[in-house]
Amino acid sequence: MNVVLTIVLAVQMLSALGMIGLILVQHGKGADMGAAFGSGGSGSLFGASGSANFLSRTTGVLAALFFACTLLLAYFGNAQQPRTGTSVLDGMAATAPAPATAASGAAQIPGTAVPAAAVPPPAPAASGAAQIPTK
Repeated sequence: MNVVLTIVLAVQMLSALGMIGLILVQHGKGADMGAAFGSGGSGSLFGASGSANFLSRTTGVLAALFFACTLLLAYFGNAQQPRTGTSVLDGMAATAPAPATAASGAAQIPGTAVPAAAVPPPAPAASGAAQIPTK
């Protein structure tokens, strides 16, 4: 299964790079008007209008290949994960680690043991200035 995913991912990357190259090589519709009046070379490798057909069809084929690879990668990615709930958030909640419930910052330092009774509860701030940390 891992080999199939690697092959599909490689095909998707190659088709994306091919599409980028072909789209950059193609000329816009405004360039056809300039070539019709003599500015620019109308004679090319594929002929006067053959390049538009070849490049656009090849771009379409590569786009379809890219889309198919994207769907396959999404299917294989969804098939590998175990289903624990009905939504993505339910699955993330089942695999998320439990948050640490430390009483104070000193309890988080390794090697220091602070008894729970010795740590006073934090006092509520009277104004906004008390909430600014000081060094």
